[in-house]
Amino acid sequence: MLEKVDLKARLGKNEYDERMNVLRPHLFELQRVARGAGIPTMVVFEGWDAAGKGTCIGSLLEWLDPRWFKVHATYAPLPEEIMRPWMWRFWLKTPNKGELAIFDRSWYGRVMVEHVDKLISKEQYERAFIEIRQFEEQLANDGNLITKFWLHISSKEQKKRFRAMEKDPNQAWKVAKEDWKHHKQYEEYELAVERMLAETSTHYAPWVIVEATCLRHARVKIAETLVRNLELRLTDKGEKFMTMDERAKLMKEKAGASK
Repeated sequence: MLEKVDLKARLGKNEYDERMNVLRPHLFELQRVARGAGIPTMVVFEGWDAAGKGTCIGSLLEWLDPRWFKVHATYAPLPEEIMRPWMWRFWLKTPNKGELAIFDRSWYGRVMVEHVDKLISKEQYERAFIEIRQFEEQLANDGNLITKFWLHISSKEQKKRFRAMEKDPNQAWKVAKEDWKHHKQYEEYELAVERMLAETSTHYAPWVIVEATCLRHARVKIAETLVRNLELRLTDKGEKFMTMDERAKLMKEKAGASK
């Protein structure tokens, strides 16, 4: 699947600005309508180290009403979390009706990092796919709108970004020995990612691969995907709202009238 992704996808600044001028206010408005409709929304960000997850999440937060979302950064489990079922800590972070939860990494660490670094058994690894599907299906059945992004870059691009970050005094701290270790394991991780995508991309919680070599392209694809998914869910619920095409047309007419 990943070998078919076009990592050369680019977006120029002018086109980016033009498209985002429509997407930003529209996503903000859809969030408001989804809140009124009581739709809980979950957005999962996974991807390669240095693929731009933090940058894309930061941009997304600027486009949303901060009163109705929470961001959850996922790290290694705490001692008290280890004592409980491994999905327990993620259940606690699921959104209330009408709210949005954004995950900077998530439960998928079990089938990537923990598997590749041999922190879990083969049985735990295989069982994790079943438990993930059950977890997401239960959430979807309860009305959650789930969108999962995998930010994809090549091994060569990752190496280039690591080196650039190390040369920057303000970013050097972000690149640790562990990051270089994972970079050397790129092919092994790629196999794990392929398996993960195949096992857990479902109609109720699909994966969207984001070509992240160009971050402008990545931001637009993320915004457009969320807009499309929210519009579909709101339509299914019979909610009234302005579509993105209608908003783009209106903004174009206003721009023409002001000249």
